[in-house]
Amino acid sequence: MRVVVQRVKDASVHVDGKPVGQIEQGLLLLIGIARDDSEEDIRFVADKCVNLRIFEDDQGKMNRSLLDTGGGVLAISQFTLLGDTRKGRRPSFIDAAPPEKGRAFYDAFVEHLKTYPITVECGIFGAMMDVRFTNYGPVTLLVESKNKK
Repeated sequence: MRVVVQRVKDASVHVDGKPVGQIEQGLLLLIGIARDDSEEDIRFVADKCVNLRIFEDDQGKMNRSLLDTGGGVLAISQFTLLGDTRKGRRPSFIDAAPPEKGRAFYDAFVEHLKTYPITVECGIFGAMMDVRFTNYGPVTLLVESKNKK
């Protein structure tokens, strides 16, 4: 599982010109599900994201998590995060989960996020989405379940 984590002032997602999800301050999560991901990967990455200390404390240091700030999450499925660009000019998506598994794992990831006392908004799996956000910092991180420690 690969997730791009962006600390945002605000974020929204639109499908066919209509808003389907929106948050104020918090995290925009772009979520890629791999072919070999397990339920353990879902829990690990979701827990890591909401507990990352990437929000500023009173001294201006990144020392607070999403749980500390009361911010929200906008969770967007993005299978292209699993694209392999090492060879040729067209990305290979062989490592991305097939759509059925991708949808099930994305839904499970969102449900796990909802176990926390945070607002969780979502895009629509498989839809062409317009994602709008203000990256605050900027702060952008990559969380991968294959790198768990």
